[in-house]
Amino acid sequence: MPQYLFLLYDDESRWATPTDEEMAAEMGKHRMLSEAVAGAEGAQILGGAALQSTGTATTLRPGEDGPVLSDGPFAETKEALGGYYLIEADDLDQALAVAKEVPAPFGGVEVRPILTFE
Repeated sequence: MPQYLFLLYDDESRWATPTDEEMAAEMGKHRMLSEAVAGAEGAQILGGAALQSTGTATTLRPGEDGPVLSDGPFAETKEALGGYYLIEADDLDQALAVAKEVPAPFGGVEVRPILTFE
């Protein structure tokens, strides 16, 4: 069955100092998504996680003498990768139907098929 990665992009400044109520509400939405997918025919969530802020990132780029490390993400953007879900679905249409339910209130969800090698 095909697998898809949902990349959750969001304006991380909106989550810099969330209240307990805001975090509980957001986590509740993600739990509801997981429960809905678990109860649906065909699709299933194989994994997922939230990521720490871009301030904790280290980027490696090729250099003349090997990889060059730099603090932070490679590109400055308003929306940063904040988490992901790995799902299995019958096809892209089913994956997109699930993706429409993913909470990303200040950003978006990128859906990418997993490349498989025979």
